[in-house]
Amino acid sequence: MKAIDAQNIVSRQKDYFRSGATRTLEFRLDALRKLKAAIQECEDAVNSALMADFNKSPFETYMCETGMIYSEIGCLEKHLASWMKDKTVPTPLAQFRSKSFISPEPLGVVYIVSPWNYPLQLCLLPLAGALAAGNCVVVKPSSQAHETAAVINRIISMCFPPEYVAAVEGSRTDTEFLLHEPFDHIFFTGNAEGGRSVLKAAAENLVPVTLELGGKSPVIIDETADITVAARRVAFGKILNAGQTCVEPDYLLIQKDIKKDFIMAFKKAVEEFFPTGDFSDMPVIINERHYRRIKSLLEGQNVVLGGKTDDLKRFIEPSLVDEPSLNSKLMTEEIFGPVLPMIGYGSLDSAIDLILDRPKPLALYLFTKSAETERKILNSCSFGGGCINDTIIHLASDDLPFGGVGASGMGRYHGKASFDTFSHHRSIVKKAFSPDLDMRYHPYTEKKLSMIKMFLK
Repeated sequence: MKAIDAQNIVSRQKDYFRSGATRTLEFRLDALRKLKAAIQECEDAVNSALMADFNKSPFETYMCETGMIYSEIGCLEKHLASWMKDKTVPTPLAQFRSKSFISPEPLGVVYIVSPWNYPLQLCLLPLAGALAAGNCVVVKPSSQAHETAAVINRIISMCFPPEYVAAVEGSRTDTEFLLHEPFDHIFFTGNAEGGRSVLKAAAENLVPVTLELGGKSPVIIDETADITVAARRVAFGKILNAGQTCVEPDYLLIQKDIKKDFIMAFKKAVEEFFPTGDFSDMPVIINERHYRRIKSLLEGQNVVLGGKTDDLKRFIEPSLVDEPSLNSKLMTEEIFGPVLPMIGYGSLDSAIDLILDRPKPLALYLFTKSAETERKILNSCSFGGGCINDTIIHLASDDLPFGGVGASGMGRYHGKASFDTFSHHRSIVKKAFSPDLDMRYHPYTEKKLSMIKMFLK
């Protein structure tokens, strides 16, 4: 893509937005219905594309991609009319004969840059939120999941004219061309390096951004936890999408006395998930570069479970690594694969200190039956979101805003939070012409000041 092409795309969308066509409730609902219908029509193509890109099964595709989009669209359709209404708020007595209200409006033209790991969901779910809020949208699917990107282009071209919604295929260079355009908002999902690039480019035009990033999300298991259930749920979170999930359990902090029990329970869970050792239903790593990176993380480590790899398929077996060095890449880089390092702890305070010594994670998972431990973790550790006695599932709720904190991201979406992210909430006071009290006007007097002090105290 050339710079002039990027300018033309954005210019045409700005003209279309100025027409006012996207603002009505009926138009927005129609857009959401068209999007859902197109995805449904292309479900077979979606399944084939994700199988080609990841070896992702139709079951996992529906659970983590198409199904989540359908749920989001359903939530938006159900509540959009009420969310669009002006919200009346109290008015100070000093503003007598006034009405105060908050009025949501669309931002304008927004740019959604999506990643490769959940290429359909992380592109079309925020798109649904942007459409519900009344915006025009440019989406950039990830070129690394190229089969899915082609299906996304097909879905969008079936639904919308490019002056309303445009999908741009291409390389990272194409993404960068568009980042320098004067959008009204940029929504980026990716890693911290990409987030820095987006912030830098957006600063040129003072474009506000939402950054959905990642980080090393810890799991804590204390001695009160049900080890069998904890192991199954940690294994689920780690194996899902072959660990290529921004909120995957990245490392495990476990009370040292129960570590051996956990290893056995994790082993049993993997054997139950994949009977007879048949991993044909498990996704593979997206490309050769990422596969080699994850494989290298296992070198020289004490692998106590798994560790097998297949270079031809880019497959890595679910693996447990015992007590890696805290300075190793396993403990300093986001793994983004089915490898789980374990660190045993003696006191809960030492586990908390290890978490606090690192950047704030996107997610945290705690397995415990102790209310005291739960309170202690929630009152000491900052993280984007998480679960108590499970992993991953918090991001599947339309009623829970999803997003990071600190280095793991800024801004939130899902459900109402999606509508809010892609809207500007105007604060408005509507005042009657009479009475027109003179206490705020010149000339200032002691009497007027006394009246002001009565209201402002």
